[in-house]
Amino acid sequence: MDFVIESIIKVVVVFVVVLLSVAYSTLLERKLLGWIQQRHGPNRVGPWGLLQPLADGLKFFFKEDVVPGNVDKLVYIIAPVISLVPALLIVAVIPFGAPITVFGREVTMQITDMNMALLYIIGLSGVGAYGGMLGGWASNNRFGLLGSMRSAAQGISYELGMGLTLVSIILLTGTMSLAEIVAYQQDGWLLWKQPVAFVLFIICGLAEINRAPFDMPEAESELACGFNIEYSSMKFALFFMAEYAHTISLAAIITCLFLGGWNLFGLEAYVPPVLIFLGKVFCLIFFFIWERGTFPRLRYDQIMNLGWKWLMPIAILNLIVTAGVVIAMS
Repeated sequence: MDFVIESIIKVVVVFVVVLLSVAYSTLLERKLLGWIQQRHGPNRVGPWGLLQPLADGLKFFFKEDVVPGNVDKLVYIIAPVISLVPALLIVAVIPFGAPITVFGREVTMQITDMNMALLYIIGLSGVGAYGGMLGGWASNNRFGLLGSMRSAAQGISYELGMGLTLVSIILLTGTMSLAEIVAYQQDGWLLWKQPVAFVLFIICGLAEINRAPFDMPEAESELACGFNIEYSSMKFALFFMAEYAHTISLAAIITCLFLGGWNLFGLEAYVPPVLIFLGKVFCLIFFFIWERGTFPRLRYDQIMNLGWKWLMPIAILNLIVTAGVVIAMS
């Protein structure tokens, strides 16, 4: 019974924190992009614009929900949910810190330690891509259909490269559990052992979640907003919540795989490990926003060339070299 109560508390706390982080990551992005582009970000709703996410949520909630005629209504409605839910479920296997003791009971800072966590993450990220595909297809709009086709092709292309980089990590650590991968890095981050995989994973991850400069499925200049063109009100908001939730999940996964999780050169003995972990995640989210304000959107042919002609061969070569090193050291 205690285990059930503990699990429920973990789920509630983690998902409340994630949803609040999604809301305020939108404010962070608008503020940082305003700073990069030498203009003001949100600064009218609350002190320093801190209540802007609340105002945006209320605006979306009370806006008229327009459903075009001739849509596939069931698929049209569930597509935004399919985009958001996998991003939230991925957080269940993220270890946020070292175990702590509460009222004499050891509590792990993770909802569940799954021994197939990497396979679970790859599966859910693939499911999340279906949201954009189904939303554009079900809208009965040519621009939405083109956006969904781009989303499908882009997701397949970069998910393969991402999977190959994860195989390199599995070969090196001998496990698919994120908690065990973090424990493996107590003596040194995998960033130093797998720098090529680190760069590949960031690029493939950004393409997988359609973040700039890989935001072709929603290219306003060509597709008039892309796969979500026919969406309004809260269904429109769910697509953007999904994008930011996937961004947070990606930052947390990269932190666990390459940046040592809550390990920080022995400082975790003096600083709460959860704060170290969240600090690394924040730095990665800052980097994702920074690159969005720096790099222009790629053309679609450039995105496909990068994925198939460059990243895939490099990922395969990195996997071969990693396998050779592991065999030589065994």
